[in-house]
Amino acid sequence: MMRGLVQRVKRAEVRVDGKIVGSIGSGLCVFVGVTHDDEEIQAEKLAEKIANMRIMDGANGSMNLSISETFGEILVVSQFTLYGDVTKGRRPTWSAAATPEHAEPLINHVIEKLRSAGIAVSTGIFREYMIVDLVNDGPATLMVEV
Repeated sequence: MMRGLVQRVKRAEVRVDGKIVGSIGSGLCVFVGVTHDDEEIQAEKLAEKIANMRIMDGANGSMNLSISETFGEILVVSQFTLYGDVTKGRRPTWSAAATPEHAEPLINHVIEKLRSAGIAVSTGIFREYMIVDLVNDGPATLMVEV
């Protein structure tokens, strides 16, 4: 079951080696985690869910618009730690996280599907140590699993 931790943001950026590699204004910052049995169908479902989730503010201030309807941006950051397990002890295990070779193409597929829906998407860099700076709007944070 692919996971997306979705945060509505005023702005977000990701840095690698001190350089900004991705940044957005108002929109969504999405941390994506992949597990072993995820396939392209889960990536497509996650992208469709994110593109159409009614989490953005409408005219009256209620969350009733999608990112597609508001023409907001999305920052996608790979995040294997979404599959960290601390049920035994204090040190997380990462055994539920997919290997990088399995995860990277699926995260790229999510990005491609969001872009093909007409959404401006920025990204981090897979397998790099990233610093993510964001201003959560609301705050509004949702875990999406597909």
